[in-house]
Amino acid sequence: MAISLCISRFTLLIHIYLLSYLPAFISAVNITHLLSPYPDLSDFSDLLSTTNVADDLSHRTSITLLAVPNSFLRSSNLIRRSSSSSSSSTNVADVFRYHVLLQYITLHDLRHYPPSGKLITTLFQTTGRAADTFGSVNVTHNPDTDTTTIRSLSADSQTPNNNNATVISLVVTLPYNVSIFTVNSLILPYGFDLMAAESRPPLGLNITKALIDGHNFNVVASILSASGVVQEFESEAGGAGITLFVPTDDAFADLPATANFQSLPADKKADVLRFHVLHSYYPLGSLESIVNPVQPTLATEDKGAGSFTLNISRVNGSVAISTGIVEASVTQTVSDQNPIAIFGISKVLLPKEIFGKKETVVDAPAAAGAQSPVMSPPPLNSPPEFYGQSWPPGLREEVHSTAGVGIVNLGLLMCTGLLYVLI
Repeated sequence: MAISLCISRFTLLIHIYLLSYLPAFISAVNITHLLSPYPDLSDFSDLLSTTNVADDLSHRTSITLLAVPNSFLRSSNLIRRSSSSSSSSTNVADVFRYHVLLQYITLHDLRHYPPSGKLITTLFQTTGRAADTFGSVNVTHNPDTDTTTIRSLSADSQTPNNNNATVISLVVTLPYNVSIFTVNSLILPYGFDLMAAESRPPLGLNITKALIDGHNFNVVASILSASGVVQEFESEAGGAGITLFVPTDDAFADLPATANFQSLPADKKADVLRFHVLHSYYPLGSLESIVNPVQPTLATEDKGAGSFTLNISRVNGSVAISTGIVEASVTQTVSDQNPIAIFGISKVLLPKEIFGKKETVVDAPAAAGAQSPVMSPPPLNSPPEFYGQSWPPGLREEVHSTAGVGIVNLGLLMCTGLLYVLI
C-alpha cells in the first residue's frame, strides 16, 4: 500500500513538473493544415501557400485569419487578375496579408467591439508597404443585428472605407494562438493597386524612412543618419536579421539631465545606438515569448561577452526591456519585414557601462519583480499535426540548459515526495 501510494505521488509530481515546462516548447501553427478539413476554403488555403503568406505565418503564434470561402473568392476580381501576367504577385500576397489580424480574437471579443469599431493591425502593415496606418482594419459590431463587419480604412483620418466584409462564422479556434473566421468578401487596403506592374522592383526596407513614416521617431531617425550606424544596421540584417528598439520623440524629451546623450563623444554615442539592436530577427510574437531574458546586443559584439546586454521580459501584457538603470516598454510595431523588426519603445535605453548606476528610470512599476515570459503550449485537444516546431533564435541552446536544471529539480521533487510519504 505504501509503495502504491508512493508511486502515485511520484506520478503526480512528475506530471506537475512536466506541465510546468511545456510552455518552453512552443509550436508555430501550420495554417494550411488547419484549413485542410474545410474543402470550401481550399482556394483560399492554396493561395496562402502559393503567395508564401503561409510561410510568413509560421513565425507567428497569435493571429486571427479572415478566410474567404470558394464561392465568394471565385467571384472576386482577385482570381481573374492574379492569372494575368500584369498582376503583381507581391500585391496579391499583400491582399492575403491584409486578412491576417495580428492578435488572437475570440467570437466573444467580436461581439463586444463597439459600433464605432476598433482598429486592429494586419500582417500587411508590417511589410512597410502600407502607407501610414492603412495596413489596419476597423472591426465593428452591430448589437441590433448581431453582425460583425471588417472595414478597410480610408484616407479621411483613419475612417472606415466602403470596402468591407461581414463575418459569417467561426471555423476553428486554438486558445490562445489562432482563430479562423469566414467572411463574405475579400477586403482590399485603401488605394490598393492590384494591377501594379510585375516588373516593379521589390521594396527593400529603408530604416530611416520607416522611422520618419512612423511620425514619432524623428529624433532617433536624425541621430541614426548623422552617426552613420544605420548603414551598419542594414548590413547586419543579413543572416539571422536584427531587431531594433527605437525610442519615441517623447522618450528623448524625457531623458534626465544626468543622461546627456547628445554630449557623448561619437564612439560612445554609436555604442548606445548599437545597444538598441539585437542581432536576431524577432517578430513580436517571438519577442513576447523569448526564452532567455538576457540578450546580447550589437554593442556586446564590439565590447565583449556579458557587457551591454538587455533583459527582456513580459510585464502586464507588454514587452519590458531593462538595462539595469532604465526600464522601458514596447509601445508599437513600427515595421516587421523579415529580416528586420523595428519596435517603438517608451524610454531611451541607457547602458550602465556608460551612464553608471544612476537612479533607475522606471516605466512600469511591476517590471522589477516580473518573471521572464514563457511560451504558451498548444491547446491540449489540438491535433499535433496542426503544429510544426518553431525555434526562435537561441531556443535550442536554452532548452538544453533548461533540461539540465530540470533533471536536478526533478530529483529534488522526487526526494521531497519520498520524505513526504515516509513521514
